[in-house]
Amino acid sequence: MSEGDIQELIHRHPLCLPIGEIDPMFAGAIAICRELTTPAGPIDNFLITPSGLPVIVECKLWRNPEGRREVIGQILDYSKELTKWSSSDVQREVSKRTGRKGNVVLDLVREAGYEVDEIAFNDALTFNLRRGRFLLLIVGDGIREGVEAIADYLQTHAGLHFTLGLVEMPVYSTPSGEKLVVPRVLARTQTILRTVISVPDGAAIADPDDDEGETAFNSAETPERREARERRRDVRYSFWTEFLGGLELDDPEQMLPSPSLGGHVVFKLGAPGGSSWITVYRDVRYNAVGVTLSSNANSPGERASRLLSDQADEISKELGGATVDFSGDRPDISQRLVLRDLNNADDRGKAIKWLRERTNAFVNSLRPRIRSALSEIERG
Repeated sequence: MSEGDIQELIHRHPLCLPIGEIDPMFAGAIAICRELTTPAGPIDNFLITPSGLPVIVECKLWRNPEGRREVIGQILDYSKELTKWSSSDVQREVSKRTGRKGNVVLDLVREAGYEVDEIAFNDALTFNLRRGRFLLLIVGDGIREGVEAIADYLQTHAGLHFTLGLVEMPVYSTPSGEKLVVPRVLARTQTILRTVISVPDGAAIADPDDDEGETAFNSAETPERREARERRRDVRYSFWTEFLGGLELDDPEQMLPSPSLGGHVVFKLGAPGGSSWITVYRDVRYNAVGVTLSSNANSPGERASRLLSDQADEISKELGGATVDFSGDRPDISQRLVLRDLNNADDRGKAIKWLRERTNAFVNSLRPRIRSALSEIERG
């Protein structure tokens, strides 16, 4: 079956999705349309519950390992775009897609046998869109994505209140030529924790890892200093966007971070609570860039890092030129490149090229070892 075949199956038979096993609140979702247009691209399948809760489905054949990573970012991009919509936006785009006039979304819900008040339904749909209350389903013919890696990636999308489900939908052919579809929720499940932070109006959150030691906005800040600070943030964002845009990792399951406004980005390594990661940083004070293995103090991630001490020589050979030192209070596996001027175009290019190569090397060397050490810790 092609991805289009899976989309059509879901659209015609939405009850084939094991939604109740993932989040009962979204049970009974009604198929609205396929290929719903959004600024982030078309949503494969769009469904809505009678209570106005949206369900976004992304179908994926898992023959391409790169697709396993990219599909997570894609479905999150869809959800972020939908948080800017109201029920009127959904109605407009569904009407354009289906060729039906009027409140086609409400009509489809009523045609499915539900008596729904129009005003209450539209208000609930708008509320859920703005809050990011979605069910995100990734449906494939054989999902083998590491759940820990997905959980780590979702930590960077703390503002949305979504539920994520991974659904395998293998298809079997019977002797008579019929197709048998056996949907199932990915056997391994875990709770994915997300933090939602409320900030009072007029306040901001400072980045403690900001490479220029800047402070958050305050009432005493002059317009000139604020403008200079924002320019530096733009430079950092541009740097990380360029770095990530050309980054090619050998490990297809390593999730990529989003570009940062601060002085670093992180590559999570699948430890519980996101407690182990590779930090890639840019320090303009010393015109330096670097890569280092990081972890939370006294965490499973730090314990896993310590267990790598007997592999120090192997790691040192794989990461030629890097510091590999387990003699201190905490393991130090890091490497740093100092240039003349990070604001110079040539030096910036050298820094980005070096960081891409070193990041790939650190991921290749450390990610499988950390995962193996974590498994050893779990076995006790």
